Amino acid sequence: MNIEKLIRPELVTMKGYVPIEPTEVLSQRAELPSSKVIKLDGNENPYGCSPKVYQALATYPYYHNYPDPEQMELRMALERYTGLSCQHIVCGMGSDELIDLILRLFLKPGDEVINCPPTFGMYPFSTDVCGGKVVDVPRTEDFALDIATIKKALTWRTKVIFIASPNNPTGDITIEQQIMELVETEKVVVVDEAYFEFSNSTMANLVPSYPNLIVLRTFSKWAGLAGLRIGYGFFPMEIAGYLMKIKQPYNANAAAQAAVLASLADIEYLRANVARIVTERERLFSKLRELAWLRPHPSSGNFVLCSLPRGKAKEIRQQLRRKGIFVRHFDTSRLKDCLRISVGKPEDTNALVKALEEVNYD
Repeated sequence: MNIEKLIRPELVTMKGYVPIEPTEVLSQRAELPSSKVIKLDGNENPYGCSPKVYQALATYPYYHNYPDPEQMELRMALERYTGLSCQHIVCGMGSDELIDLILRLFLKPGDEVINCPPTFGMYPFSTDVCGGKVVDVPRTEDFALDIATIKKALTWRTKVIFIASPNNPTGDITIEQQIMELVETEKVVVVDEAYFEFSNSTMANLVPSYPNLIVLRTFSKWAGLAGLRIGYGFFPMEIAGYLMKIKQPYNANAAAQAAVLASLADIEYLRANVARIVTERERLFSKLRELAWLRPHPSSGNFVLCSLPRGKAKEIRQQLRRKGIFVRHFDTSRLKDCLRISVGKPEDTNALVKALEEVNYD
């Protein structure tokens, strides 16, 4: 029996998402103890989660029960944190699940999604899985949005426009005026603010005023909860109602919900870590600028994208891996000569810079 005959043909040929690997796997690959691995490839928080999270997870008494499908305590806590009504908030298994749910809600087979590469790879991945068609509108040479070309690319089949701000992996912010130009096209505009806490630039306050504007956020980066997979979004009430209807009933698991509540009870601790990361981002940027063969791009996230004008990004990544330092290389046409470096602790920056000064660039 040829099982492929029963599989949707577009899924047989689609490319899979290339994920990062956890510390324990990287330590095996580098043949180093985990304590010697410098992991700068996943935009994760090097300071981890709030200490209150460990206590909350250890003492939570209801793991034998299904979690609240309405996420009410969680959404009320997010209302207090963000200032937006819980009626606009839906939580998911990371913002990745919310991206998938949005596309499930709006796409029919063949409907189009505007993607602005280089950007987050989950937008085209989820579009393909949901049977949509990805329409790429590349960013300019300096990674800015090409608003005029986006508008020209819109058709009657266009349903969703994805904009990451700050953009991953380039680090730039899309200004409100540009977002509003896209909202006025009456397509669904999704602003992915996964790195909001590092930039403090947001469109969230405008969501209640527009029926087609969505803002996504996550606890993976600033709160150090990447492993628990919990994100949330701000949606117009009508869209929020549909998403609550079509999501998996228990999509936000009990541990993740408990961890978020503990995190929101320790905001000052987490904000202090965010401030440390922002300070280190600027120091990392300055140190990288001192290397003549490498050009870092200004970033509002917790990472810095670096262009290597003479190429060899992949080879240099391999040299760093041999030293136990892991950074991200994207094997795409626009990014093949780039490395994305997550912001670590000061000692991580020092080790990285020393290793870069020692690489063979000939």
